[in-house]
Formats: sequence, C-alpha cells, structure tokens
Amino acid sequence: MDIYHDSDADLNILKGKKIAVLGYGAQGRAQALCLHDSGLDVTVGVRKDGPSWKKAKEDGLKVAEIPNAVKGADVVMMLLPDEVQPDIYVDMVKPNMKKGAALEFAHGFAITFKLIDPPEGIDVIMMAPKSPGDMERVAYLEGFGVPALISVHRDSTGNAKKIALALAKGIGSTRAGVFETSFDFETKSDLFGEQAVLCGGVTALIKAGYDTLRAGGYPPEIAYFEVLHEVKLIVDLIQAGGFSKMWYVVSNTAEYGGLTRRDRVITKESKEGMRSILKEIESGKFKDDWRAEWKNGLKELKKMEADEKTLELEIIGKDIRALFERKK
Repeated sequence: MDIYHDSDADLNILKGKKIAVLGYGAQGRAQALCLHDSGLDVTVGVRKDGPSWKKAKEDGLKVAEIPNAVKGADVVMMLLPDEVQPDIYVDMVKPNMKKGAALEFAHGFAITFKLIDPPEGIDVIMMAPKSPGDMERVAYLEGFGVPALISVHRDSTGNAKKIALALAKGIGSTRAGVFETSFDFETKSDLFGEQAVLCGGVTALIKAGYDTLRAGGYPPEIAYFEVLHEVKLIVDLIQAGGFSKMWYVVSNTAEYGGLTRRDRVITKESKEGMRSILKEIESGKFKDDWRAEWKNGLKELKKMEADEKTLELEIIGKDIRALFERKK
C-alpha cells in the first residue's frame, strides 16, 4: 500500500472552497474542527436547533440545515451514520449538489453496497481516519495526527485524489501516515474487524472468560479484574510494540501459558466462524440484515442492548470502575 505524508498533500487545493460536513457526531465534530483550525471554510449541516446544531455553534462553526449546507459546496463530507445516509442523500444531498463537487465518505459502506449511487460529474472519495473522533482531535491539537485511509471511487475532475489527501492533511493525518486503499477493501475489512475481533469477538471472549471463572466459584470482582480490567493493559502493549513487546513485558509464566493454551480458545471452529462472518459481509447478507433491522426500528438491537446491561459483568464493573476515578 502506498503511504503519503505532509509533503505529498497540498492544502491549497481546498483554499477558498466550501466544505460541508454533514453530521456532528464524534467524527463530524472532530473533522470539522480540525479542518476549520487548518484554515478551511467549513459549514456543518445538521437538523436545525437540535443538540448538534447548538453544539456546532458553541464551537464557533458555521451551521446550516443539510440542503443549504450542500448548496454551493465544493466538498460534501457524509459523516452521518451508515443507516441514515441513503435517505438523506436522496432527499437532501443529491438535489443540491453541484456538478464538479466531491462527495466524501469516512467509511465505504454506502458506496460498496450500492446504497448510494452518485451521478456522473462528481468525484467520489473516502478519507477514513483510523481512530475514534475524540482521539483524532486530541492528536491534532497536540500537533500530530492519526493515520488515515484514502480511496478514489470516481475521479470526474482529475483532482479527486488531491482532494482526499488535502482533507487528510487538514485533520493532521499526513503527519502520521495516509494509506491508499479501495472502498471495497476498507468497507469489508472494517466490518469484519468490528464483528469478529474488536467489538463482537472481544466482548464474547471477555464474557466467556468471566462466566467460566464465576462457574468455578471465583468472586465477581476477581473475575472482572482478570478478564476485563487488564485487557486494556495488554492491548496497549500490543499496540505499542506488537506481540513481541507484550510477551517481553508480561511474566514468563503468562507467556508460556498463553502460547501453549491459546489454541484451545480460538479453535478451528472459531476460525470457521470468522470465515462465515467474512462471507456474509462479502455476499451482502450482513448489509441486508442491518438494513432490515434499521427499517424495523432497531427493535432487536435495542433488546440486545437492554439484555447486555443486565449482565452481572456489567453491574459489577460499574462499582469497580468507580474505584479508579480520581476524587476531586
């Protein structure tokens, strides 16, 4: 993969251009503020007088309803949740977007699965920071940035890649490193990572470990510390220096036990489960399931969220986390 840095991107391509940032959640707020602080003309597009409208105004940014934010914009950044993007695009973005503008995404879901089909004559690009919004903003304020991915789905003007790189530079990502990929690779690998490892896999592993210790008669506090609290410590070590750094820092006992027993947890069946998750993503089945759940009012998702909150692991965790809060 090609990697780009500050010298590969020119912020001037966006100077004097109107940038519409649609949505003011974690990514919308972080990117809008960073681009604004980089000297670019940013207008936030959100629902009038809602919480995001008020927050963006408090942050000192220009705010408009989505159709007005899109009108005349040279770059339209779709930083809204995946599930609402198609309808908002059809109703508010497409009718107001000028020819020759760039439509930008931070995740390729809507384009990869053809939920949004932009007309000819506009650039379709992606600039996806590999970080939650709050961390992205902190890194920028510290004079650095977080890595990002860029991709060009359609280059109608001949400047699509330059615009994607300029946006990455505007949020500080070229200080760290920007990788070029495709919408397809970003979308499907991102969904797989979330489902099989980062969100689904990790929570299932923690819960299974907790339940195993509790069934063995161990107190809930001890179980929590051993299978949840210390996960962050291990992940931080791996992120800082890979598996080798983690194995070097932990005890020899932990290293030997981990290396000789881990295949009993992640088994052939576990890996087959991962392969089936990837196949469902690639075939579009997950997209269909998620769209159906959204159209059904997220009833199943809300039920699963409610059930999760009743877990003993969640209840005991609140008490333990309170012990680590600094008293004012």
